[in-house]
Amino acid sequence: MKAKEIQDLIDFISNSGLAEVKIETDEFKLSIKKNSETQYVSTSPTPAPAAPASTPVPAPAATPSVPAAAPKEDDTSKYLEIKSPMIGTFYRTPNPDSDNFVNVGDVVKAGQTVCIIEAMKLFNEIESEISGKIVKVLVDNATPVEYDQPLFLVDPAG
Repeated sequence: MKAKEIQDLIDFISNSGLAEVKIETDEFKLSIKKNSETQYVSTSPTPAPAAPASTPVPAPAATPSVPAAAPKEDDTSKYLEIKSPMIGTFYRTPNPDSDNFVNVGDVVKAGQTVCIIEAMKLFNEIESEISGKIVKVLVDNATPVEYDQPLFLVDPAG
């Protein structure tokens, strides 16, 4: 694999939202992992027992964050998050003809199913670990999600 192809792959992964990619062929191994500050690319030929060489590559610029002191209309600091326990595709309904598991304003209890995440052709029911009122759905139906990505905001006082 040429340096230009590797750079194109890094650019593609940066724009795709993936956090880590590993590619292995008979000729080489390629591992790309995105950190919050820097990306590291390591490559090594498969038969070589030597440690892989690391080349730091600057990550794309993040969108500027809002200062903590700035007043917000929606103060989300008092809310808890229900996060994705896996990588997959997020679904709000058990099937296309059914109602959503939960909607904004619904009260959920710990252990209640709030969505499904499809991973490797398996549909996994995701249960809330907290009780409270759903105040916001953070992910659109039938979209990819990452591990530990917030899915719902919950008001524990609700």
